[in-house]
Amino acid sequence: MAKRLYSLIAALLIVGSVSYGQDPHFSQFYANPLYLNPALAGSAVCPRIILNFRDQWPAISGTFVTYSASFDMHIDKIAGGIGVLFMSDRAGEGTIVSNSISAMYAYRLQVSRKFFMKAGAQATFTQKNLNWDKLTFGDQISDRFGFIYNTQELRPSNSDLKKSYADFSAGLLGYGENWFVGFAAHHLTQPEEGFISLSKLPIKFTAHAGAKIVFKNWVTKKGKRRKRDVEDPSISPNILYMHQAKFNQLNYGFYFNKWPFVGGLWFRQSFDNADALIALVGIQQEYFKLGYSYDLTISKLTNVTGGSHEVSFSWQFPCPLKKKRAKIINCPSF
Repeated sequence: MAKRLYSLIAALLIVGSVSYGQDPHFSQFYANPLYLNPALAGSAVCPRIILNFRDQWPAISGTFVTYSASFDMHIDKIAGGIGVLFMSDRAGEGTIVSNSISAMYAYRLQVSRKFFMKAGAQATFTQKNLNWDKLTFGDQISDRFGFIYNTQELRPSNSDLKKSYADFSAGLLGYGENWFVGFAAHHLTQPEEGFISLSKLPIKFTAHAGAKIVFKNWVTKKGKRRKRDVEDPSISPNILYMHQAKFNQLNYGFYFNKWPFVGGLWFRQSFDNADALIALVGIQQEYFKLGYSYDLTISKLTNVTGGSHEVSFSWQFPCPLKKKRAKIINCPSF
């Protein structure tokens, strides 16, 4: 009796009773703030556009490629920030394609002169498509010649190869002069995303925190306290923890800022094994920021995966002249 071997994509997404979907992740998590936490909508106050690209494991068949684009800004009249996020994820060279659009609002509350909080809500619509023609099965394999046979698997109807659903998420953020801490819960309604069998998308919990330490002396020669300058060199230690289903991820590291350049180094791991060492280089100007990071795989896969490449770009528009500036969250940009 022929042994039926399903492809990785089929095993993960069709057999919903033993497998679960997971979200894409970005190494430059602060360069994609709306994806990280809906409470970060409007965190830069002035309008901004952010573009992100990630190519994970390009050296192996079935690479994961993710794109995102977002816009957000703070609006005084509604006491908070608004944001729109577009996502597109291609798994297995287009075997599964996911496209989504999210809208979010983050209310801002000033607790004291130096402490602020934000609470964000997010609504998402997602559409997933499975390309059956790109799947391979065990009955197609010849012991001598490889994949030469036609499969006897029955092709599902076109409607079974598409899945659409609504989704909801929420987040909280607290921040002061030089520190911040946040929490987000995505997929609160655990939408059904299985193509053939039932498969709920598990809730993803995210916790993140960081600080900014400025090296330059803030006191002038006359003993007066000067204002912080964007060109002051600084270091920003930060930590990120994510949990989804049985998956845990921990990122910890730091950014070093020396205008106009930014460098970063992080270590990513699960509770069971090390995953990757992440290095970042970036450049920032008054209105734009550009960053590139590379994930060096250090798990048992070594770097036969080709690591992961990630690029981020953001454009910061100037605020209207009469706009009252809210407190900007002093967190990293990449």
